[in-house]
Amino acid sequence: MSLTIATVNVNGLRAAARKGMPEWIAETPADVITLQEVRAPDELVADLVGEGWSVASVASQLKGRAGVAIAVRSAREDVDLEGVRRGLPGLAEDAHTGRWLEVDLADPFGDGRTLTVISCYMHSGNTEKPQTMIDKYAFLDVMMERLEELRADGRHVVLTGDINIAHTEWDIKNWKGNKKSAGFLPEERAYLDRLTTERGFVDVHRTVHGDGPGPYTWWSQRGKAFDNDSGWRIDYQLATEDLAARAATAQVDSAPSYDTRWSDHAPLVISYT
Repeated sequence: MSLTIATVNVNGLRAAARKGMPEWIAETPADVITLQEVRAPDELVADLVGEGWSVASVASQLKGRAGVAIAVRSAREDVDLEGVRRGLPGLAEDAHTGRWLEVDLADPFGDGRTLTVISCYMHSGNTEKPQTMIDKYAFLDVMMERLEELRADGRHVVLTGDINIAHTEWDIKNWKGNKKSAGFLPEERAYLDRLTTERGFVDVHRTVHGDGPGPYTWWSQRGKAFDNDSGWRIDYQLATEDLAARAATAQVDSAPSYDTRWSDHAPLVISYT
């Protein structure tokens, strides 16, 4: 039994739908697609994803901000969309709304274990706006507790989404020029250190791809960042060890050219067998 999961920050679902996302959805082998920065009301998300998918979503209470969703192929009978949890317990919704969604898949690998898929849109943070960093660290603290709680339950867990942290120097092209930038601060990167060394989670994309620069998943819209592949790897699938061991392939579905992109991020697609 196999399962392919794709994750992508769509940078506004309505805009992505106009620019070519439906064509990508029609061609992707993914059984599950997790979306971030949806920026659309819940009642529109399923329509924009299209037919053939069961969709759960949580819109931000702040209009035009955040929003996450998870879409599962309707043909998959091992997903239980009744098992949906929205938001991280313990975080004030006014600061952290529309950033966390969990969906349970009953037994996708036939091993009797539930798989919890999470779509996360982490705060980006801004070192010139201290409150944004306070919010980011608060989210990270509670996220770490929640992931440990889920892992300790004995289920498979995969945290997917735009984590807005480049973990190592391999994960950002211009790492020397971003040492003091939000998204590459030592304090932020330390959370991913702990998650992947102490908490039993694996960076599946890095493990499958191996050591070396990239592959990046986000490029600034400014200048020629995309054309020069001057990007950041900030979109992840972080899985519990038994699930990560099932990973067979991992790829970034990067557009062939700047003008054919439908988001400033590219989907990260991983197949588990």
